[in-house]
This record gives sequence, structure tokens and C-alpha cells, in this order.
Amino acid sequence: MKLIFATGNKGKLAEARNILGPGFEITSPAEIGITEDIPETGSTLRENSLIKAEYIWKRTGLDCFADDTGLEVDALNGEPGIYTARYAGQGCGFDANITKLLRKLEGIPEPRKARFRCVVTLILNGEIHFFEGNMPGVIALEKAGDRGFGYDPVFIADAFPGRTLAEIPEELKDSISHRGQSLRAMADYLNLPSCSSIPR
Repeated sequence: MKLIFATGNKGKLAEARNILGPGFEITSPAEIGITEDIPETGSTLRENSLIKAEYIWKRTGLDCFADDTGLEVDALNGEPGIYTARYAGQGCGFDANITKLLRKLEGIPEPRKARFRCVVTLILNGEIHFFEGNMPGVIALEKAGDRGFGYDPVFIADAFPGRTLAEIPEELKDSISHRGQSLRAMADYLNLPSCSSIPR
């Protein structure tokens, strides 16, 4: 099945292809000539996910999906939330985002509870469908590991205590991740097998 994934994030694109597996042919907007940034003007993950999917649908008329993902930290009243990718400011990278996050958490005792939430919007034959995932965990005191992307070096999932997401193999991360949950739910809805989860 062919789907456009409305993202310019190469890490997300690779992750989606790994999770969904050979039953899906996933294309990025850039691969079909759409290179502009899609404005994210919503006030919730669901709204931003829908905005991105509708942008691609209106431009192409092709089946597509988008995700919006947020890191929510309890001690920061849910920050960075919808600003997860631009927490340190527009155009700043994740190193700067992580630095800001750890600075704001200085002095806050462990466990520093948090969660990643993901909302995937699928537009199929013009109809809109939503799928959600949630990965609970804690924020580490410092960065560790060199795998993954984004906040992976400082997020320790409850499913794998003692190791950040950047310290565990990609297939293990995919088996529990918020995005993995959402994408597998989408695959189930489409009655197509995704790559199976790795037993823990």
C-alpha cells in the first residue's frame, strides 16, 4: 500500500518504514517535490497532525498520514508538549532542546516522570482517521547513548528502566514507542500486517 508520510524528519521516516514493514510503500513529501515546511498552527497534537495530513492531501489528492508527537514532563506542567521539536526556539536543533530541558529540570528530584504522546492522522480516500500512542517514562539526569534521534538520549522508558532510548536497539524502541503504537494501530485498521513487535 502506498502512503505519503507528511514529514521532513529523516529519523521519523526511517522509523515509520521499519515499523510498518514491507506491506507499505512510504514516500516523503520531498520525494514527490514538496519541500516547503508545513505550518503547525494547532494548539494540540491532534490539531497539528491533522493540519499536516490535510496539507499533503490538498496538494496531492493521495492517501497520506502525518504524526505530531509531544514530550510531556509532569514537573514542567506538560512542557514542552506541542513545542517539543522547537523547545529552544525555531531553527534550534535537539541538542539545544535537550540542554534547555535539563536546565529547567535542575534541582527536581527523581523520578522526573514524563511521557511521549503521538497522534497519527490518516487520510484515506478523503476520510480522516486518528490513531494515538503513549510511552511513559522518566527524564534522565544527563544524556546517554548514540542511537535514535530527538530526546532519545535523555528519555528512559518504563519498559526498559536504566537505559535511555538512545542506548537500546532500534527494534526494541520501535516495539514500545508512542509512534510505533500509533502506526501499528493504523496498520491494523488497514488490515495490513506491520512488522511484529520484538518480545521483551
